[in-house]
Amino acid sequence: MKKFLKVLGWTALVLALVGAYAGYRIIRGHPFTINELANRQAFFFLVRNPELFTQVGIADGTIFDRHSGRLAAVGVEKRDSDYDFADRSLAEVKEFDRSRLGVQDQITYDILVDFYGSQAGFRKFPWLSSEGLYPIAPMWGTQVQLASFMETQHVVKNEKTARNYVSRLEAMGGKLDALTAEMQRQSSMGVVLPPSLLEKSIVVIDDTIRPQPAESPLVTTFVERMQKAKGIDAKLQADLRDRAVAAVTNGVYPAYQRMREALVAERPKSAGVAAGVGRLPDGAAYYQAMLRQFTTTDYTPEQVHQLGLAEVARIEGELAALLRSQGLTEGTVAQRMKALGEDPRFLLPNTDEGRAQLLAKYRAILEDIAARMPEYFRTIPPGKLAVERVPVSAEKGSAGAYYNPAAMDGSRPGTFFANLRDTAETPTWGMKTLAVHEGIPGHHFQIATAMGLKGLPLIRQQTIYSAYAEGWALYAERLAAEIGFYKDDPFGDLGRLQAELFRAARLVVDTGLHAKGWTREQAIAYMVDTTGTAESDATSEVERYMGLPGQACAYKVGQLKILELREKARAELGPKFNLRDFHAVVLENGAVPLGVLERLVDEWIAKVKSQA
Repeated sequence: MKKFLKVLGWTALVLALVGAYAGYRIIRGHPFTINELANRQAFFFLVRNPELFTQVGIADGTIFDRHSGRLAAVGVEKRDSDYDFADRSLAEVKEFDRSRLGVQDQITYDILVDFYGSQAGFRKFPWLSSEGLYPIAPMWGTQVQLASFMETQHVVKNEKTARNYVSRLEAMGGKLDALTAEMQRQSSMGVVLPPSLLEKSIVVIDDTIRPQPAESPLVTTFVERMQKAKGIDAKLQADLRDRAVAAVTNGVYPAYQRMREALVAERPKSAGVAAGVGRLPDGAAYYQAMLRQFTTTDYTPEQVHQLGLAEVARIEGELAALLRSQGLTEGTVAQRMKALGEDPRFLLPNTDEGRAQLLAKYRAILEDIAARMPEYFRTIPPGKLAVERVPVSAEKGSAGAYYNPAAMDGSRPGTFFANLRDTAETPTWGMKTLAVHEGIPGHHFQIATAMGLKGLPLIRQQTIYSAYAEGWALYAERLAAEIGFYKDDPFGDLGRLQAELFRAARLVVDTGLHAKGWTREQAIAYMVDTTGTAESDATSEVERYMGLPGQACAYKVGQLKILELREKARAELGPKFNLRDFHAVVLENGAVPLGVLERLVDEWIAKVKSQA
């Protein structure tokens, strides 16, 4: 019944948005609130980006579903249309008088101005694609994200959503070809993938098209979901499966093969291309814009670099002390952590049984930490966090773990995905920290809390600010240590400190690559020598930074701001400081830029003081 009411509620929202849009176009005199404007804009933004619509999870498979059989367009026309949409939306927002809005509406106003202004600001880089910097890349490339989306996020719960899946699969080849065309357009403007990203992209494509079409995860995961769905008889399941196999055979695989051939043809241009974006036309300005977008600050690359060096030095000192306490004294901090990562005591077998043990251990860790949360949080998100394996077809290009939010209609739970490509990459002493970051009280708590907020527009229930979201997840790692989650587990605490050191090193490496001219090899060496991570892991990380400049800086910048605000509140409020209330201020206003978060905390401090 609750799920039905939730779907009914979102259906009503869709209808309201359509009605509000029509009324707005006729009246143009603010016949509705800024929240209604924000929801109307969000609705039409999602319509333009149907995969995002599905990820949010509104009205999928209902009679109002007009989007989940389509894929978003790719190309210059889509890119420029997105810029125009941002310009129009920003102008609509600015028709409101901010000074006459209530507190929450002012926050909404500030977020909309920031969001649309940031999007439109990239118009001055004509070589950008509709997909950002690189439409094809090993980890962040749309060709990887699209396959993962189909396998894990397109819900198949009834006949309509099953038919829509096949429709999307039949459209997938055309979208892949459009990505290839965008890559070739960029190449003609001097924007070429660095060699390592090009070669890794080819490897990922080869892995994707290696199975026979009928054995492709694009088909097998679809069949599994159909079998669990209601109201799809055996004959229809067989017919849809056959259409899916035909789509992969005749559309998807040939498009991936054409993409592969186009990448191979780029090899001569790619040879010797620098790793960072400083080489690109107006590359320095582009990197500053990316830092601004991901950190929501005006920090310069040099400021970020120096911040990273200072944090690396601090965390190395804490690691060294804890390592000594465990009798580990030989070599540098990085060398000792590397040896610990190879210690058989902390490794599970790289077998199906070992992988099953890893998933079971993650579930146990999350149940343990979840039981402690009511003492530190006023709001506990409903529902149980699911724990699943990263799809095998996406393992090589994926991070060690990630979180997928629940669908807002309840059709898909929040899910912690663990990468099990090689259990040697996951020493057991690092599992607690990863589970806390991606799950509880990290991303799952932050995102699920935002999605449950009442009276706020849709944009404020989504994770649109990396510094806020990743900063919170890294803060959650620190919080877990502070509340005793690593008591009597010094090796787990070493894992936490190494993970924090890794995020500090990211500040140094990201700015090194994109602002200081570091080579890929120089960046990898710094990561290995500083953090003790395996060279293969450091390589994947550095290539991630190469493909998405600035994003890796969000974690530490966000965490430090949250810690700064907490200590400021503790100092000013003294015995009246309440950690649960602080967490409510941070989480129960939705995702916000760091400057807005600081204002919210300051207002809370003033309110508590006035009540006293």
